[in-house]
Amino acid sequence: MIYDVIIVGAGPSGIFTALELIRKGYDKKILLIEKGTRIEKRNCPKDQILECVSCKPYCHITTGFSGAGAFSDGKLSLSYEVGGDLPNLIGNRVAQEMINYTDDIYLEFGADSKVEGLENNEAIKEIRRKSIEAGLKLVDCPIRHLGTEKAQEIYYKIQEYLIKNGVEIRFNTLVEDLIIENNTIKGIMTIDSTRKKEREEILSNKVIISTGRKGADWLKRMCINHEINHSSGTVDIGVRVEVRNEVMEKVNNVLYESKLIGYPAPFRNKVRTFCQNPGGFVSQENYDDDLAIVNGHSYKDKKSDNTNLAILSSHNFIEPFNQPIEYGKKVSELVNMLGDGKILVQRYGDILDGKRTWQEELNRSNVKPTLPDAVAGDITSAIPYRPMLNILNFIQSLNIVVPGFASRETLLYGPEVKFYSNKINIDQNFETNIKGLHSLGDSSGWTRGLMMASVMGVMMARNISK
Repeated sequence: MIYDVIIVGAGPSGIFTALELIRKGYDKKILLIEKGTRIEKRNCPKDQILECVSCKPYCHITTGFSGAGAFSDGKLSLSYEVGGDLPNLIGNRVAQEMINYTDDIYLEFGADSKVEGLENNEAIKEIRRKSIEAGLKLVDCPIRHLGTEKAQEIYYKIQEYLIKNGVEIRFNTLVEDLIIENNTIKGIMTIDSTRKKEREEILSNKVIISTGRKGADWLKRMCINHEINHSSGTVDIGVRVEVRNEVMEKVNNVLYESKLIGYPAPFRNKVRTFCQNPGGFVSQENYDDDLAIVNGHSYKDKKSDNTNLAILSSHNFIEPFNQPIEYGKKVSELVNMLGDGKILVQRYGDILDGKRTWQEELNRSNVKPTLPDAVAGDITSAIPYRPMLNILNFIQSLNIVVPGFASRETLLYGPEVKFYSNKINIDQNFETNIKGLHSLGDSSGWTRGLMMASVMGVMMARNISK
């Protein structure tokens, strides 16, 4: 089988590569490979039974058409200042122009026209004043909220549009290896991800890897096996924090998502908020080897009494360390071990008291966990001292901006680790040192989130169709 373009991974960057190729009139053979299934066949049993059953051969929350994006809270960050390092490669002006263009595509497929964070200027000024008082930086970023259920509808429309317009999509197909000869890509080696049929060789002189955070570990192995130039990126270790909506009400009403950055003493590492979900639900994602990672969802229609957000502590290591993804996995494994394979939750006040949290204490708290099978325990016994202290001190600073955030009943869930720590060396055409091999999206280490990954896909398609 020979194709003009092979796209590995049907997350936002891979989808928007194929979508923009069609929009630009590209009439050659495009193959989109996806380890998981069609979006309408993705479902999580936990919605009915309220407990994770570790679905095999993969987790439907992270795997399938549109990747983790289909089951995320579905927020599009509309500023080049948010979403990773892509502006460093293409420039701030170009990045913002491409965000605007890509946002219009989402609108065409049914995204809500409302943009959060553009009004209430005086209220935003007051939040910024308190942020400065707390030693934090408030990043202005308009947000278009798709909503978890609406995001699935939008990506379904895109999926059907691609199929209708001649893009071949192979679901339940795992790329085992890359075929590289004389420093040039020749194709891929695939196998059925559910039935493990015979391997198939598929050829192309242009292969685009867009495997998302789920595929970051696989891509790291490909880099080592095939001498694809890469470097160790930032390791983000953190927790998912949950409070009552009343605590976050002013910020939620004005900004929807408050993106705050600080450098707390004593280590001065970068610590930031990420993925805020007003009225949202804490969720679980399963990665390879049954690794349970915490995340958050926010629906358009279904709401809870709580707001959740991530607090992430960023760390950059130097030689001889070169395994940032493995480091994140080891931390996650320790937290999972304490929770017997489940997400661990602990009250902030219990951490200050140096004790674990017990289930009966959660039962009588004002903040009721929205992750029903989270296990009460002690996350400080697994998360390393440095990131844990960074997070605790950041929470104290955030309490100045949002009084009540550092309540003793505030919940901290772990682990929240972001697997984009391996950074691929690419040029402005997103090409690696292997001729014809390109790398996009969160697995490349250059983007974080739906919008920037989608932008990278649009730009990749334009490079191809010149």
